[in-house]
Amino acid sequence: MTPRAELLLTDGFEEVEALTPVDLLRRAGFELETLAVGPGLEVTGKHGIAVRADRTLGDSPGDLPDLLVLPGGPGVATLRKDRRVVERARAQHQAGRTLGAICAAPLVLLEASILPGRPYTGHFSIREELPDLAAEPVVVAGPLITSQGAGTAVPFALTLIREVIGEEKAGEVAASICYPG
Repeated sequence: MTPRAELLLTDGFEEVEALTPVDLLRRAGFELETLAVGPGLEVTGKHGIAVRADRTLGDSPGDLPDLLVLPGGPGVATLRKDRRVVERARAQHQAGRTLGAICAAPLVLLEASILPGRPYTGHFSIREELPDLAAEPVVVAGPLITSQGAGTAVPFALTLIREVIGEEKAGEVAASICYPG
């Protein structure tokens, strides 16, 4: 069975943190859809790179994917204020399905009351709100996977693959991109 993933996009997303997982998850065989949180399909990242999402969050099927990914960047402020996003993250977590958040995106998990009692990491810029950030680049706490930022996007994506599909597929993708880790 092909695993299904969704990655949420809003203006101000961090391009490396969004597009690296999209690329690597698709290489691994995920059926991955990008979902624009706003009303239109075109979403512009923090550094002015415009991408066209596959559909809007409002047009998504509503059933939970095997994996939900939240990229970071200044757009996280929009994500954490959107009740649909917070509820989707909470539902994903409550169903025991894999949930990935990188950089500032663990703030969405804070809004969804997912973080208490488990280890997590994120970008140092969110330490004021999340003082218990782990020092590791990627932290796996059951089906919750968090990562520090753009520089950890490749190991984050490979970890998502490993946790959902398995070590062998993660190794195949890592070898195909000449990842030295």
